[in-house]
Amino acid sequence: MRITLSSLLFLIGFNVLAQQPAPNKPKLVVGIVVDQMRYDYLYRFYDKYKAGGLKRLMTQGYNCRNHHYHYASTVTGPGHAHIFNGSVPAISGIVGNEWYDKTIGKTIYVVSDSTVNVVGEGSATAGKMSPRNMNVTSITDQLRIASQFKSKVIGIAFKDRGAILPAGHTGSAYWYDAGSGNWITSSYYTNELPVWVKNFNMKKLPQSYVAQTWNTLYPIETYTETEADDQPYEATISGETKAVFPHKVTMGSLAQTPFGNELTKEFALAALDAENLGQGAYTDFLTVSFSTPDYTGHAMGPQSKEIEDVYLRFDKNIEEILNKLDQKLGKGNYSVFLSADHGVAEIPAFLTKSKVPSGLFLGGELEKKAEAILNTRFGEGKYIISGDNYQFYMNLPLLKQKNISVDDVTLALKPELSKEAGIYNVINLQDGNYNAIPEYYRTKLNNLYNPKRSGEIMVLVEPAWLTGYTKGTTHGTMYAYDTHIPFLLFGWGINKGETTSPTYISDIAPTIAALLKILEPNGSTGKPVSAALK
Repeated sequence: MRITLSSLLFLIGFNVLAQQPAPNKPKLVVGIVVDQMRYDYLYRFYDKYKAGGLKRLMTQGYNCRNHHYHYASTVTGPGHAHIFNGSVPAISGIVGNEWYDKTIGKTIYVVSDSTVNVVGEGSATAGKMSPRNMNVTSITDQLRIASQFKSKVIGIAFKDRGAILPAGHTGSAYWYDAGSGNWITSSYYTNELPVWVKNFNMKKLPQSYVAQTWNTLYPIETYTETEADDQPYEATISGETKAVFPHKVTMGSLAQTPFGNELTKEFALAALDAENLGQGAYTDFLTVSFSTPDYTGHAMGPQSKEIEDVYLRFDKNIEEILNKLDQKLGKGNYSVFLSADHGVAEIPAFLTKSKVPSGLFLGGELEKKAEAILNTRFGEGKYIISGDNYQFYMNLPLLKQKNISVDDVTLALKPELSKEAGIYNVINLQDGNYNAIPEYYRTKLNNLYNPKRSGEIMVLVEPAWLTGYTKGTTHGTMYAYDTHIPFLLFGWGINKGETTSPTYISDIAPTIAALLKILEPNGSTGKPVSAALK
């Protein structure tokens, strides 16, 4: 057989290409956070998910099926922070969405920053945000440092805290201003919005969504994984009088509908294109948080037709993102992980109807009960300065004046509050003196307490009890329905498989650090999920 010169050159070239090693790093890491995604949602709606979305992550990637939060306050700010910093509230200082800061004597929002201003067309207060309240680095910071700040990092979410905390101290972050319908940032990051963000805002996508109606993606009679649509304990979305399909969409209710996720996805894909993410010599990092499931879940609960539809549509959003990454970067050239900032409790009225023990503390009921007990025991006074995350911030100057210790307060509250239905125990969170609590929960409580930002006393509610309102539900406890969330890894450097061995939120950042061969964040307490990595 005669071989021509061109054929010989082709064979030589093909052989050289075949012998080239695989890339030693992904072009891009995409960290996806779902705001309020309980682990069971992966499987409850599995049969309706399409092959290219969540199923693709689950079947072609690595699935940590026994993945939990490692501390006892499961809310949005800490969840987003610790997914990316691998730390604990005790070290990071991110103890809640809000806290009473004892060093300055006032309540602080998790990403508030009075020294910065809004950048873009949005309300002035919406732009006074930055990551300065977080005392540790994130995995995104570590990537920037490792590349001498040549890697790009962009955080995106409807909620400011969902964009800011994952992007760390050194990245860029954009969030949605509901009042103006625009994506904005703050002067912490830049003094002017990039042209691509301005152009995106000019499309007026929120207004186009408002012109539509939210109906189910598939025939509602096929939504057999959730209960009947019309339930008296479901809250309504903004502008409506009844929590049933179809729903009218307004600018005020956009975040509570799948169009909020759709807008977030579109903005993320615009960032991918405009910033040329994954196209340079260094690994880039895109963080995307989908806030809609939290807004919908709070109002309608995990057994609602609305939450089922949100997740079936979210599955399509994931498929679109993966398809875009395939097209832009090539299959196998990027890495993705997906997790959630917390789970969610069932609506107490649903459980009561189903003969499951459950209950509700309305508004500031716990704080009022505790204040009354302390006034009876120690005399008149304002003993509790603030209450949040089931914690009481005590009036320490008053306690000192009356020669009352935090232990005295605990001993006064525990026998009285523990008589109340739904209260399991009352602990002195400050000194960690709660040996009667099972060790599994003690670890979560120890990881929570920060001396500058946590309350001194904590009320431990019983499972399926929550502080909230008569309609809808919430999250924030140390129990599995709030702590058990997904952790899926997919793409470059990731094995195919799954594990039911315990893994924790603190393990995510070290796993990504090991994947990228960089130093883990400086407050990290977790360890890599080695079985997931090639």
